[in-house]
Amino acid sequence: MRQCELLEVCRSSLYYTPTPVWPGDLALMRALDELHLKYPFLGARRLTEMLKRNGFEVGRRHVSTLMRLMGIEAIYRKRRTSIPATGHKIYPYLLGNVTIERPNQAWATDITYLPMAQGFAYLVAVLDLYSRKVLAFRVSNAMSSDFCIEAVEEALARFGAPEIFNTDQGSQFTDEQFIKPLEEKGVRVSMDGKGRWIDNVFVERLWRSVKYEDLYLHAYETPREVRAALIRYFSFYNAARPHQSLDYRTPDELYFAINPTRKAA
Repeated sequence: MRQCELLEVCRSSLYYTPTPVWPGDLALMRALDELHLKYPFLGARRLTEMLKRNGFEVGRRHVSTLMRLMGIEAIYRKRRTSIPATGHKIYPYLLGNVTIERPNQAWATDITYLPMAQGFAYLVAVLDLYSRKVLAFRVSNAMSSDFCIEAVEEALARFGAPEIFNTDQGSQFTDEQFIKPLEEKGVRVSMDGKGRWIDNVFVERLWRSVKYEDLYLHAYETPREVRAALIRYFSFYNAARPHQSLDYRTPDELYFAINPTRKAA
């Protein structure tokens, strides 16, 4: 009781034991994730019908609940993107009519759901939009701001500062502690606004690649195994995997061709 008073923590929160996700829901979430990658424009109603056709007995409300837990939503033109936390500052969108023509001109970030053999985790990655290079990533078992801050701080330390850093308006990215290291480096912060559903298309393509080329092929048991796998995969993705959209060059070849000193560093 006294410890709760000193820490200003509710006693019920201290004694609360999280309920593990039901195994049937884990299978549903895995199927939802695959369907969302294939058909990102589908909402809860149509996803429910597709799940039923695949043998799942599930209702629309339950699908909507799982989608919120996973942090996914249909991609389409709408009034608002991810909902920011109350009181968080929203920055203007800066990439309209901007041609991305060099490394470190613009970076982007986003969060995705990661299925595991038992349970799930979240992945955040920082991407250079010109070269498609993955600059940093983190894995977490909670969708908080902390692991996002660690990823952006690592990217800044290793590769310098971009001119523009673009995110959606999710609470993790509007957090003052996430914005602070960017502003200290003189980075112009950009956030997707109304109708900007297409801005994170390159990050969405990254999610599709990492899941279909690695995560879905293995039943990783723990976040530690997932991290180790992602270190291997992103090394391959950056340095060895030819990208059709880059004229079959690798992200490293495109990024370091103009920034050779960064490679030496």
